[in-house]
Amino acid sequence: MKKLYCFDFDGTLTYKDTMFMYLKFYNPVKYHMQFLKHVPLFILLKLKLAHAEKVKKSFIGSILKGQSQEKIEKKSKQFFDHHYPKIVRENALDFINNIDRNNTQSLLVTASLDIWTKPFADAFQMQLVSTRAEFKNGIFTGNFVGKNCNGKEKLERIKEQINDKKYDKIIAFGDTSGDKPMLKWANEGHYQFFH
Repeated sequence: MKKLYCFDFDGTLTYKDTMFMYLKFYNPVKYHMQFLKHVPLFILLKLKLAHAEKVKKSFIGSILKGQSQEKIEKKSKQFFDHHYPKIVRENALDFINNIDRNNTQSLLVTASLDIWTKPFADAFQMQLVSTRAEFKNGIFTGNFVGKNCNGKEKLERIKEQINDKKYDKIIAFGDTSGDKPMLKWANEGHYQFFH
């Protein structure tokens, strides 16, 4: 029986949102300064008066824009080494470790950036479907390649990734409204399954 697993990352497999963790890890001083500057935007976002992708791009860019890909990748590896497997929910890790790899394709589907989620996807032996950071001449531009991988975009990107492959069963795991299109589309959609 051929199965496809689609796992959301932040909150579903992890205890915390990795975006804030990574940016703080990358540059604590800059993180605290930019966090304070972005508080009004975060409030507008909570009130649904600001566009999530714009706020996210602004906050990430305020810390990482102009940084070299080499330095970012090095920091991402350090971040992974420091936090794995501590930030991953134990029962999620057990589940992942028991996946039948011969008959299953597994995707890590996340709105977080590939910058810091790639080492986790590799550790989980999953293909990464994420928001993609744009680099030009080895420098992060502060922009994304394509859209923020959330909501309907998650589903579009999954379909793009699997192309026309057929599965006997598609099982998805998520924990927020941004996962709903993916959960509805799957044969089995599990909400906060590992909580």
